[in-house]
Amino acid sequence: MPIFSHGTGRVLGRPQARVAETPRCEPEGTAVCHDRPVRVLLAPDGFGSSLTAAQVAATVRDAWASVAPDDEIVLRPLSDGGPGFLDALRSLPGALVVPVSVPSPIGRPVPAEVLVVDGAVRTAYVETAQAIGLPLVPADRRDPGRTTTVGVGSLLEAALRTGATRVVVGLGGSSTNDAGAGMLAGLGLEPAEVLAGGGGGLGVLGAGDLAGLPGLRERLRDVEILVATDVDVPLLGLTGASAGFAAQKGATPEQAQELERQLDAFARAAVAALGDAVRPDLLGGRATVTRLTQAPGAGAAGGLGFGLSLLGARLVPGAALVADLVGLDEALAGVDLVVTGEGRFDWQSLHGKVASQVATRALAAAVPTVVLAGEVSVGRRELLAAGITAAYAVGDTPEEVRAALADPVGSLRARAIRVARTWSR
Repeated sequence: MPIFSHGTGRVLGRPQARVAETPRCEPEGTAVCHDRPVRVLLAPDGFGSSLTAAQVAATVRDAWASVAPDDEIVLRPLSDGGPGFLDALRSLPGALVVPVSVPSPIGRPVPAEVLVVDGAVRTAYVETAQAIGLPLVPADRRDPGRTTTVGVGSLLEAALRTGATRVVVGLGGSSTNDAGAGMLAGLGLEPAEVLAGGGGGLGVLGAGDLAGLPGLRERLRDVEILVATDVDVPLLGLTGASAGFAAQKGATPEQAQELERQLDAFARAAVAALGDAVRPDLLGGRATVTRLTQAPGAGAAGGLGFGLSLLGARLVPGAALVADLVGLDEALAGVDLVVTGEGRFDWQSLHGKVASQVATRALAAAVPTVVLAGEVSVGRRELLAAGITAAYAVGDTPEEVRAALADPVGSLRARAIRVARTWSR
């Protein structure tokens, strides 16, 4: 099967070869040489704030059907824990939506939801992007040193009021960088004024200031908290919350460095306040801080993963959790091709995002994976290493990107038609 670099029509390993966007056959006995229709699984994430995962899947389905109406298409919209987390799970059997209102990152009330599913254990699902998502903060007020996760604390309280003994928290797409300090304040931890003031002022706190943290953790002892993280990055370091993500939330390079220092100080104080509660293996001091701050996903949503781990939460890859819940492996059985995608396919996409999760599972099922994204900035070596056969960008140039933002459905449809012509019979 030909392997293409993103958006170029170039065959990997043969840079000079040009490939026309017309149907082609694989070697005898493989999927697209069959006389029967091609079976395609569409399993995308959302395209930022432009299109939800369901909208992306429906647009690609309609575009594909216009080219190859006999092909069999299965839809499995996905999420990595960020925006669209609850949308991907609404079809779970018995799911009940509970509307709530919570504070936004800048203190304004915003609508949110808790998705409750009864089973052997009553489970409540919450999407933190509904409380702290970047679109909730006007561009001229984006300041990750001030935005707060207080609203996530309100979401958790709402989830507990449903009687759930298991709470699954989706992380991703945040405007915050406070390591979950605001969330702790929203759950009643003092000093609330400092904790809820944003990541820029956390360095003043010592272990004594957080003396109520063990009691808060004890209050939640009988509740299983599972955290679905959108990225597997640590709290601190070059790929952590501040260095890796603060800039896209409005921070200057200098502010990102200061936030790194503030979060490091807060982590030390919080772990010291918890004492033996976070040292079941008898590790102490810096070793314990490192164990918690370097955990995969601790840096997700501006360090909210770390804040939740202080309460005893368990961090898991969000894309894998959603894939399991919606039956992705079962959907992969018997298909010839899987198409996934997201708004921007870059280095972050290879750290726990939907596309990498889909590619891993598809590779195990011997199904080729095609990525369709608004923008693609991953090289061919990274694509191959991730098990991705081809990646196509809706916009290859700045002009095309602007056009895609102005007409996301039309631009995605146009590119999806070209992809269908390449990969269908």
